[in-house]
Amino acid sequence: MQNLITFPGLGLQFNIDRVAFSLFGVNVYWYGIIIAVGFLLGVFYCLKRCKSVGLKTDDLIDLLIFAVPISIIGARVYYVVWKFDELYYYDYAAMFRIWDGGIAIYGAIIFGVITAVIFCKVKRIRIGALLDVACLGLLIGQAIGRWGNFVNKEAYGGVTDSFLRMGIYVDGALTYVHPTFLYESLWNIVGFIFLHFRFPHRKRSGEIFCLYTAWYGIGRGFIEGMRTDSLYFFNSSLRISQFVGFFSAIVAIGVLIYMFLFQEYDAEVLATPYLPKRVKKGAEEEEEVQTPEEPADEPVVISGVVFNQEEDDIAVTGDEAATAEAEKAADTEKTDDETDTEEKNDAD
Repeated sequence: MQNLITFPGLGLQFNIDRVAFSLFGVNVYWYGIIIAVGFLLGVFYCLKRCKSVGLKTDDLIDLLIFAVPISIIGARVYYVVWKFDELYYYDYAAMFRIWDGGIAIYGAIIFGVITAVIFCKVKRIRIGALLDVACLGLLIGQAIGRWGNFVNKEAYGGVTDSFLRMGIYVDGALTYVHPTFLYESLWNIVGFIFLHFRFPHRKRSGEIFCLYTAWYGIGRGFIEGMRTDSLYFFNSSLRISQFVGFFSAIVAIGVLIYMFLFQEYDAEVLATPYLPKRVKKGAEEEEEVQTPEEPADEPVVISGVVFNQEEDDIAVTGDEAATAEAEKAADTEKTDDETDTEEKNDAD
C-alpha cells in the first residue's frame, strides 16, 4: 500500500513502484526515465526551432555537450550548499552520491546559463537568440520532469481538502496533500504554449528568455510556498527557491521594460544570430608590412611621347621633343665651329 497514490477528487488511483525494471541487476527508476524523456523532447524541439532563427543545429549540440554535465553538477551543488549542515556535514562522501537524490532545478539553470554565456562569447553568437530557443526546450523538460516527483511521492505541499488533493502515505498514514508537482507542471505547460506562439512575434533578442524567467519565477515563487520540503537559507525561514523565483522575475520584468523603452526593433538582429568575426588589428598591420609594393612601371616612349609616367612627372610632347633635339644639334654644330676656330688660331 505504500506505493498507492490517489486523487479522490478526480476519481483516480495509482499503484506505482519507483523501480521501472532491472537490467543486469541494476535498478532503472521511473524518475530517470521521465527526466530523460523530458530532456530528449526538449532537445528535439530546440533543434527544430533553431532553423527559424538562423542558428546552426551543430552549435546547439556542441553547447549541450558542455551544458548538460555542468548543469547536473550545478543542480547538485545548489542542493548540497543549502543542505550541507543537515545532511553532509558529518558525511562528505554523501555529497557525491547523487543517485540517493538531491538536485535543484535552479542550480541547473544558473550553471547552464553561465555555460551558454561563455559558449556564445567563444562562438560569436548572440546570447539572447540562443537563450530564447533554449528556454522553450527547458520548459518542456520541466513540465515533464515534474512527473518524476509524482512517481517518487515527493515535492508535495501541505495538508489540504481541495478537489485536487493527492493521497499518499506519510509516516505510514494516508495523508491528503497539495500535489505541487502537478501545479508546477501545469504552470509550465501553459507557459510553454504562450511562449511558443509568442516566439514568431518577438521584437527583441532575449525577449522570450526574459518572459520565461518572469513566468517561471512567479509560478515557482507561489508554489514553493506550499511545499514541505523546501531548501532554506541556512537556519532561517527564508525559502531559497521562493526568493530566487520572485527576485529573478522582478529582474526579468525590469529588463523587458528597458528593452521596449530604450531598444529599437531591429529585424536584422533577429534574423542574424551570429556576430561578425573579430579581426585582430595587429594581424592587419603585420600583413600590410609583409605585402611587397608593386614595382613602378617603366616609362614607354613612342614617337617622342612618354607614356605610363607618374602623375607628378611632366609628360613630354612630340613638338617639345623635336625642339629639344634641334637645340642639341645646334649646340653640337656650334661646338664644332668653335673647335675649328681654335685650331686655326693655333696654326697662325
